[in-house]
Amino acid sequence: MTQPTLHNKDRSNGAVVAACLTFVVAMTGMAYAAVPLYDMFCRVTGYNGTTKRVEQASDVILDKTIKVTFDANTASDLPWDFKPVQRQIEIRIGETVQVDFTAKNLASKPTTGQAVFNVTPMAAAAYFNKVECFCFTETTLKPGEELKMPVIFFVDPEIVKSVETKDIRTLTLSYTFYAREPSKPLVSLKTTADETDKRL
Repeated sequence: MTQPTLHNKDRSNGAVVAACLTFVVAMTGMAYAAVPLYDMFCRVTGYNGTTKRVEQASDVILDKTIKVTFDANTASDLPWDFKPVQRQIEIRIGETVQVDFTAKNLASKPTTGQAVFNVTPMAAAAYFNKVECFCFTETTLKPGEELKMPVIFFVDPEIVKSVETKDIRTLTLSYTFYAREPSKPLVSLKTTADETDKRL
């Protein structure tokens, strides 16, 4: 019976290592893709209290009004002062409005944060449409830097037609900023894997 040569063993081991590295890179890519895909799903469906992102304002404005309150939070590891300029407003349903939040870095070094958000009651989230928003975007502030962050939105007039939402009089838009390390490009991971493969 022919025994495998050392050269064949090395080639086989190299192929296994290369396959493992390829798998790791692929899984890393899927992990990065999962967040934006989940975000896209939530914005389209309003799932989990997530508002929808739209490209244009509503062309229908009702005489009926609704109150919108704003909530701002920061994680304990992010040294920012983050707050809404206005705590609440009353708008006509379908009216496009802009509100502002401010964030100030209280640390002595640059820090990076990223916000997540939701709307309550959750049943109304699918009717809360944002035209412009700072959410899901990494923001880096220099020491002492303060930044104004606009949100442009409207409440879809269809909210008054749904049995679950027609009696809602107040919505709350809530943001929470979390500390983030600046993202590293995925290409660097692939380059590392390729270089390792070449050495094998």
